[in-house]
Amino acid sequence: MWKAIAAGTVATLLVAGAAQAAEQPTYTWTGYGVGSGKCPTYKMTINVTTVGNEARGLFQQEGRPQRHFEVNMNPDKSFKTRAVVGNNNMIDVVGTLKEGAPAIMLDGYCLFEGPLVKK
Repeated sequence: MWKAIAAGTVATLLVAGAAQAAEQPTYTWTGYGVGSGKCPTYKMTINVTTVGNEARGLFQQEGRPQRHFEVNMNPDKSFKTRAVVGNNNMIDVVGTLKEGAPAIMLDGYCLFEGPLVKK
């Protein structure tokens, strides 16, 4: 009997955890770079998901490998970190998930910046 109760509790927790993860807000931005050289031809897609107080991002320049970042947000839902890109170079990541004004900026070899749209 205890095994059945324990199994039921575990199943309930797994379903609740999956439902909670599915309800986490996700934001996206797609646009072109700003800067010199070929920057205006570089298309970037950035996706940001919140998990608790953490912002987790995936970003990919068209034709390049996908990269990521994870950062704890400040109380005002802003965040700032750095992410590794090709050849161990770094790109600055600055954003906010403040209600009504979510935005993202990746600044490194080019500037990728814009408002985030909630999915």
